[in-house]
Amino acid sequence: MTTPNLLTQLQDADMLLIDGLHAWQIELIDEAGSEDLQLVIECMDGRDRRLWRFTGAALAAASHDAATDCWHIEGADGQHELVILSGINASNDDEDEPAANDGTPAD
Repeated sequence: MTTPNLLTQLQDADMLLIDGLHAWQIELIDEAGSEDLQLVIECMDGRDRRLWRFTGAALAAASHDAATDCWHIEGADGQHELVILSGINASNDDEDEPAANDGTPAD
């Protein structure tokens, strides 16, 4: 069994939980002039905007807890818990169903 990689999982993530809060704004920033990758997470906590920034070193040092399927990552303001969530993608194509108004009389 291979060890999970936080960076790989973040690249495929649709949403995540950070400290129990749903974060829908996730950015992996790799600027050409910068030596370090950054993870920026933003969410709303009630009326308050919350923002977290993590360095590439913090991403590399993050530990995975297989029992709870969460990640523990160290930020400037302490340790945080990340849970990676994948969205469900549904097809909007109804190829298997006949069109309701295709001009054919109903039985």
